[in-house]
Amino acid sequence: MEPSSTAGLQLGPLSGSRRSASAASWGSRRSGSISHSLRQQAGADDPFGRAASRQGHEDDEENLRWAALEKLPTYDRMRRAVLSNHAGVDGADGAAHELQGLVDINQLASGEAGRALLERVFQDDSERFLRRLRDRVDRVGIELPAIEVRYQGLSVEVDAFVGSRALPTLWNSATNFLQGLVGRLASSNKRTINILQNVNGIIKPSRMTLLLGPPSSGKSTFMRALTGKLDKALKVSGSITYCGHTFEEFYPERTSAYVSQYDLHNAEMTVRETLDFSRRCLGVGARYDMLAELAVREREAGIKPDPEIDAYMKATAVQGQESNIVTDLTLKVLGLDICADMPIGDEMIRGVSGGQRKRVTTGEMLTGPARALFMDEISTGLDSSSTFQIVKYIRQLVHVMNETVMISLLQPPPETYNLFDDIILLSEGYVVYHGPRENILEFFESAGFRCPERKGIADFLQEVTSKKDQQQYWYLDQEQYRHVPVPEFAERFKSFHVGQQMLKELQIPFDKSKTHPAALTTNKYGQSSWESFKTVMSREKLLMKRNSFIYIFKVAQLVILGLIAMTVFLRTKMPHGQFSDSTKFFGALTFSLMTVLFNGFAELQFTIKMLPTFYKQRDFLFFPPWTIGLVNIISKVPVSLVESIVWVVLTYYVMGFAPAAGRFFRMLLAFFATHQMAMGLFRFLGAVLKSMVVANTLGMFVILLIFLFGGIVIPRGDVRPWWIWAYWASPMMYSQNAISVNEFLSSRWANPNNNTSIDAPTVGEAILKAKGLFTRESGFWVSIGAIVGFIILFNILYLLALTYLSFGSSSNTVSDEENENETNTSIPIDEATNPPTRSQITLPFQPLSLSFNHVNYYVDMPAEMREQGFTESRLQLLSDISGAFRPGVLTALVGVSGAGKTTLMDVLAGRKTSGSIEGSITVSGYPKKQETFARVSGYCEQTDIHSPNVTVYESILYSAWLRLSSDVDENTRKMFVEEVMTLVELDVLRNAMVGLPGVDGLSTEQRKRLTIAVELVANPSIIFMDEPTSGLDARAAAIVMRAVRNTVNTGRTVVCTIHQPSIDIFESFDELLLMKRGGRVIYAGELGQHSHKLVEYFEAIPGVEKITEGYNPATWMLEVSSPLAEARLNVNFAEIYANSDLYRKNQELIKELSVPPPGYEDLSFPTKYSQNFYNQCVANFWKQYKSYWKNPPHNAMRFLMTLIYGLVFGTVFWQKGTKIDSPQDLSNLLGATYAAVFFLGSANCITVQPVVSIERTVFYREKAAGMYSPLSYALAQTCVEMIYNVVQGIQYTVIIYAMIGYEWKAAKFFYFLFFTISCFNYFTLFGMMLVALTSSSMLANIPIAFVLPLWNLFAGFLVARPLLPIWWRWYYWANPVSWTIYGVIGSQFGDNTSPLSVPDGSRLVVKQFLEDNLGIKHDFLGYVVLAHFAYVIAFFLVFGYSIKVLNFQKR
Repeated sequence: MEPSSTAGLQLGPLSGSRRSASAASWGSRRSGSISHSLRQQAGADDPFGRAASRQGHEDDEENLRWAALEKLPTYDRMRRAVLSNHAGVDGADGAAHELQGLVDINQLASGEAGRALLERVFQDDSERFLRRLRDRVDRVGIELPAIEVRYQGLSVEVDAFVGSRALPTLWNSATNFLQGLVGRLASSNKRTINILQNVNGIIKPSRMTLLLGPPSSGKSTFMRALTGKLDKALKVSGSITYCGHTFEEFYPERTSAYVSQYDLHNAEMTVRETLDFSRRCLGVGARYDMLAELAVREREAGIKPDPEIDAYMKATAVQGQESNIVTDLTLKVLGLDICADMPIGDEMIRGVSGGQRKRVTTGEMLTGPARALFMDEISTGLDSSSTFQIVKYIRQLVHVMNETVMISLLQPPPETYNLFDDIILLSEGYVVYHGPRENILEFFESAGFRCPERKGIADFLQEVTSKKDQQQYWYLDQEQYRHVPVPEFAERFKSFHVGQQMLKELQIPFDKSKTHPAALTTNKYGQSSWESFKTVMSREKLLMKRNSFIYIFKVAQLVILGLIAMTVFLRTKMPHGQFSDSTKFFGALTFSLMTVLFNGFAELQFTIKMLPTFYKQRDFLFFPPWTIGLVNIISKVPVSLVESIVWVVLTYYVMGFAPAAGRFFRMLLAFFATHQMAMGLFRFLGAVLKSMVVANTLGMFVILLIFLFGGIVIPRGDVRPWWIWAYWASPMMYSQNAISVNEFLSSRWANPNNNTSIDAPTVGEAILKAKGLFTRESGFWVSIGAIVGFIILFNILYLLALTYLSFGSSSNTVSDEENENETNTSIPIDEATNPPTRSQITLPFQPLSLSFNHVNYYVDMPAEMREQGFTESRLQLLSDISGAFRPGVLTALVGVSGAGKTTLMDVLAGRKTSGSIEGSITVSGYPKKQETFARVSGYCEQTDIHSPNVTVYESILYSAWLRLSSDVDENTRKMFVEEVMTLVELDVLRNAMVGLPGVDGLSTEQRKRLTIAVELVANPSIIFMDEPTSGLDARAAAIVMRAVRNTVNTGRTVVCTIHQPSIDIFESFDELLLMKRGGRVIYAGELGQHSHKLVEYFEAIPGVEKITEGYNPATWMLEVSSPLAEARLNVNFAEIYANSDLYRKNQELIKELSVPPPGYEDLSFPTKYSQNFYNQCVANFWKQYKSYWKNPPHNAMRFLMTLIYGLVFGTVFWQKGTKIDSPQDLSNLLGATYAAVFFLGSANCITVQPVVSIERTVFYREKAAGMYSPLSYALAQTCVEMIYNVVQGIQYTVIIYAMIGYEWKAAKFFYFLFFTISCFNYFTLFGMMLVALTSSSMLANIPIAFVLPLWNLFAGFLVARPLLPIWWRWYYWANPVSWTIYGVIGSQFGDNTSPLSVPDGSRLVVKQFLEDNLGIKHDFLGYVVLAHFAYVIAFFLVFGYSIKVLNFQKR
């Protein structure tokens, strides 16, 4: 993004280009303005200041310094600056590195010195600062690079499924997958959707363009197309050129900067570190070349530049520093300097606010040297004054520095709208207008539409092309109104004078010879590969330091597992030297190996977590992709070394392995190499699989394969010939060989072999031979060589995956259906908007008023504030608030951020989970009781939380089912749901998937309407809405407000908090409660026509300035009552209100409402919930069932994996159950049972967690609304999981049972089936239980890392129960997996009386062998069955209880 963005922004003069060849033109571009801004009269306290008295003397001194500077060679001259009195620059130490009174630029460019210089130059006047930079450049005639972007005949289209085929049900995903395999036979199901339709235009330098358009009109696609960042799946036609050059001739990703709507950052890094990283990666462009040219020309012309501007410009051209003045400037202009050292944060780490995070995304691109900026919805979450300041600064950049900028905004307030030069209006993929802002209203008037007086022009523009909103703007009374469709507007524009002028310009091609050599970037990256590597490495070190808890935790986990393993395999219980002693040693070696292998699994999560940010930075050409891969590989080597050393040092001697020092170090080497191999493998899998659910499932599968063929479960001699390749390809087999050879070829296993069946001289070799392992010492080094080979292979594959793979795009395919409905059902929709006489089923409700008097709210004093010296024990958030909300009246709660709007709403709605509340709250005269109040009130939260895998209709129906009273029959309920959907205009989206915010599914505005609908179908009397219009564009906000207004007109009481209302939204309210910081009221009362009552109240206060005609009263009211205004007038608006007539009038009203009206009863309901327990369970089960059916990543994956697991086990152990001749055959079957049960079970346990975790956030909202008892929810979720587990168990049993060749007896088959299904169930429930006990699915993964290795160790496979030390036997019985293995082996072979040949030559029957060696008896099976029931029920009860009792949501 080189040329575009930052340079302009920050450094203005230096920004650069990829072609620095022509330094000549360079020079002039940016510098002038810098220097200009640096010349300023200094205050006496300024570190750079010059006191007037010394002026003459200092000038002489300065001239001498300039002379000294002129004599230096160019390279040194660029690294020195003249700053008089620069002690301040260098701090107290005075080590100014002077060279004849000169300052070293490297010191000036960063840190405190850089900030001091910036303050001095910038002085909070960005325009003057930029002008000084520009003047310096102009003085010597250097021109700045400018970019003109043209697009001609640009069309973008995509193929997608439409209608119900687009819903991701298990059935659809299976058929789509099969059709993909079969080929293009059924491509007819996909429809082509046009995103952009033949658009043309020119975006000119030094003019700032605003891109407007309703949602899904193609704004983001348009910007991505112009910056060369479109998804490869889209079909693009037409041409896009920069200064006449096509994308093949330069790097558009670095010539222009695209600021995305999505904020993807490393949560652990601070704001400053994030911006510094992007600045280092993007480089300085051509700033340096330009400065060199500037210096030469100034020297020739004998011009002495302003020393501060000169120092500033040189500082911005310094490359590769950890921090730089450029970052400080970006932080300053974006208002991020207050949170510069806070982490960015995510759902686990507390960080900056959403609006600040949005600005970081913008800042990232502004730190680079790109000269064309495309910014997508940069104002989301910002208040209008911040947006105005940022846009104003960018406008100065554009006008002073010749940048090319296009910004799309959702709801630009009039003052921001007026900053733009050009407007592009996009709708349905057509450009309706592209030209000067001054002519756009004239264009629409020529078509018969006029913008009303009290209406923001931007709002008008987004509504005038929409079918529903167009008619209200028609002003030609003598002509009949007819709907003007978008394509017709686009045609009209071509004949409009602005359009004709543009077409004329497009016909004359851009003269390529006029392109400034620095305008287009031809270098792929902003710094050399080595510099990139160093930059990425320094960030990786920082991230590892921030994540040190994870690494410490992993070592602690190893220590604990080590201690357990040491006590199980204690050397006093580990005899050696005999053939029969090897079993326990193999158990110890295998457990160690598995621990080390599993320990690398965390790398999978690290990789997946870093991918979204990595893809963004890779695609913006921050660094070559191999650098981050290499850095990841190198930085993890010390980690892996430490973990291997900890394990080996702890366990080697305590477990009693061969005591020679050489053997110890070889074991360490083997484990270190294995750990590196495991990390390499999981890194590669993470980079290929890209999503947590799929990666967990396939990750487990890969571990299973490696483990199955690792030489432990089946020896080499027993592997079927068709699988022998997998044996040689399993990295674990080589690790197993290395550690086994190392142990069993030591001197203590050198006794002569007395086992006649194995031909080997020593016991050690006989043991190795029996297991099919290498029997020579050289086997150790061969194995190590193979493991190193795997390390190299996996890491190369990982680097390739990082370089060539990208995220698959998720497009919301249902959107087309919505457009179809709009066209097919246009007549009913119009009627819905102005219903003539529709029979409405109105369910009866009781209109209620809510009054509250002298309400105070306190929370415990936060620790951070105590540290700063606050002594009070509690903090007051609301102070003495009184007011009343009445039926049929729409009240707005307004105040600056932090005034306590949401807090007041939470207190009144009873949603607070902590803190203490004082004062009285009455509902229609009776004191408010939360149990009954929750039944008659609705609360629309600011964050729209809904189950992602159901449709809009299902969400609303479910809410109605559980919240309408039980005497409403099903038909009435469904009709009422339809009614509400029409009211909030969701009827056209009824079959759209809800999806996850920001990922897929509904847009923000549709989600907001769904939130309102879900509350409305509860038929509440009082509705609270928290910021119903935040994050919406003007048209969407109007739709939402229309829905809110319709609701109020039915006679309900509605209260909304609102952040930055436009005029028409503000004036759709009837009453206003205005709050100021500290939670105090400064106005409560009616608004009046055009807000006249509000305006009169404030204008009556002496000193308050009058409102200007047509100005937004909401903005005016916040400005005149701000803390600044209070300080200026020296008044307290809260006290003025408390002493006003208005306050006394309100007190009378509250008094009146606190007496019950005649005939009103206190609210009471016969039952706690509106539906009985059975109906709650049915409704919950219905929703969970629908949700699971439409969740293929979780469920289709589950069945597919079961099938694959089944086939793998079936073919590996093909017909092994038919012949049992030796203990090894039994041990193979035991291994098969163990692996089959343990790996699929663990996969279930891990994959269920994210699903439960997402649903739990929805559960919190529903529980607060009093929809159902938590137990019914727990039951429903468990039942749905169990149904899928039963199907999975049957599928698995049928495949395995037949293929392994167990005996076909009904009892044996059903035993097997029961144990398999129970095993899946307790594993799944265990996963669900862990999520319910912890605050996030990330945390729930931590206990799993402990529990699974223990279940594994004590399952009775690695060490049989009779061999366990007596002090660990209890854990065998406490371990569900050991019961399952007991059950399967006991039921299949516990009554088998066929003979076995034992190594010492004697004969035993199978039944006896099992009892003696494994402690398994057939007649114990009844208890085993009971134990399985006990585990399932126990885990379910813990899950249900913790869901009910624990609430991790803090309010």
